[in-house]
Amino acid sequence: MKIFSPYLVSIIAAWVVAQLLKVVIKLVTSGKLKADLLYSSGGMPSSHSASVVALATVIYCVEGGDSAIFGLSVLFAAIVMYDAVMVRRSSGEQGVAIKSLIKEQKSNIKLGRIAKGHTPIEVLAGAILGLFMGILVFFVTK
Repeated sequence: MKIFSPYLVSIIAAWVVAQLLKVVIKLVTSGKLKADLLYSSGGMPSSHSASVVALATVIYCVEGGDSAIFGLSVLFAAIVMYDAVMVRRSSGEQGVAIKSLIKEQKSNIKLGRIAKGHTPIEVLAGAILGLFMGILVFFVTK
């Protein structure tokens, strides 16, 4: 009997590593420590992509590529990654435009944080990280 579910461990491990990498990458590229990146969305790499690809990878390793659950996990990963690049990114760009208009009009309207979504390269980096983490978790929890 396994103590840990490789499915859940892969999701959590990929998410934690991706969030930690965001802080490290920001520190290296800007010289600024932004600890809020540990719990915020957006940035390099995509933790959403890392998590869903890690899950799909573990499912593939345990259940096989011809299983229904693997097919479902691939569809789920594709939807999440598409959403990160196309939907969330678009709404983030609209948020930036609205904020600019509000500022230009000198309005007192307050806007919350603008979640910018991800660039394709951030999603790709998250997917590669997820693949690696899924394989690692599979072998560690085997």
